[in-house]
Amino acid sequence: MITRLLAAALAFTMTIAPAAAFAQQRQEEPAPPTVNEQESAEAAIEAAIAGGAQQAQMRLAADPDLTKDVDNILYLDLSTGKRVAIRLMPDWAPHHVERIKTLTRQGFYDGVIFHRVIDGFMAQTGDPTGTGRGGSELPDIEAEFNRLPHVRGTVSMARAADENSANSQFFIVFYPRFSLDRTYTNFGRVIAGMDAVDAIERGEPPANPTTILQASIAADNKPQKLPEPEAPVQTITAESLSNSISE
Repeated sequence: MITRLLAAALAFTMTIAPAAAFAQQRQEEPAPPTVNEQESAEAAIEAAIAGGAQQAQMRLAADPDLTKDVDNILYLDLSTGKRVAIRLMPDWAPHHVERIKTLTRQGFYDGVIFHRVIDGFMAQTGDPTGTGRGGSELPDIEAEFNRLPHVRGTVSMARAADENSANSQFFIVFYPRFSLDRTYTNFGRVIAGMDAVDAIERGEPPANPTTILQASIAADNKPQKLPEPEAPVQTITAESLSNSISE
């Protein structure tokens, strides 16, 4: 009798134990996502795919042809008598390009100096005060960091410590500086007149700074602005003095 009771108890225990273990296992499984969570996840995936496609479609090279896409060519007429042509790249940084074009067409850059020029590094401009602390009255722009490297001729937006503080100042790189990549917004490239960039007066600020006489967009067909010719130096001689006295 006792033997039969022990056998029955053992059978009952073996029946209950797996069921209890299964119930514990089901409790540990994560709950299925809600409809809102599922939709959010799908939206995030679609955004990532779209972002990847946009990066894949981004042009990696700036077209050097001055006759093409002239609404995205920036001319800088310098006080040295030379002209710099910059290919603006809206697919790299659309809001930065739009800001540069807006300020250019307002005449904002006309008469502005290159106030910070470091040999072997870059030439910075775009501050009407010439101190490096000024900007336009327009609001600052959010960063548009991209995968394009800072190489010779790169045109990139200057900013303060805040990544979203770019406004009007920009700089042109003399030599590659990859430490700037994904830290400053690269929005264009010099496609003509790099020799004029190389000739910009060095200094922080320079003693005799190079000035942007006129900035213009190629589509607007503004003729190059040249520096005013220097007045001829008149040599005073005894003869000229004698003639002036006799008169």
